[in-house]
Amino acid sequence: QVQLVESGGALVQAGASLRLSCAASGSTWSMRVMGWFRQSPGKEREFVAATSYNGGGTDFADSVKDRFTIRRDIAGDKVLLLMSNLKPEDTATYYCAVRVTPSTTTWRDESSWEFWGQGTQVTVSS
Repeated sequence: QVQLVESGGALVQAGASLRLSCAASGSTWSMRVMGWFRQSPGKEREFVAATSYNGGGTDFADSVKDRFTIRRDIAGDKVLLLMSNLKPEDTATYYCAVRVTPSTTTWRDESSWEFWGQGTQVTVSS
C-alpha cells in the first residue's frame, strides 16, 4: 500500500505560478510511476503529467506541456508539479497518483493507476 498526501493548492490569479507537492509513504519501494490528474466540476478526471520513479521519462497533457513541469524527489518520496502561466481553465482538484504494477498501458489511462491522494484544490481567477 502507498499513501499519498497532496499540498500546495491555492487561489491564484491568471498568469501566476504554483507548486503542488505529493508526499508518498508506505510501500514506496514499489512505486514505478508517479503522476498528477485533475478534475473540474462536471468533467471527468483527466491526465496532467507523469514521471517514471527511476528517471525513465515524463509525459504531459497537451494542454499543459509548455507550462507545467513534473519533478520527483526520490530521497523524500515526493513528486512536484510546477505550474506556471496558470489559466482559469486550469481550475480543478488536482490528484496525485502512483502506479506500482508493471504495465504497458499508457500513463494517461486513469484505470491503470492503483493509489490516489485526496486531492488539492487549485483555483485560477481571471
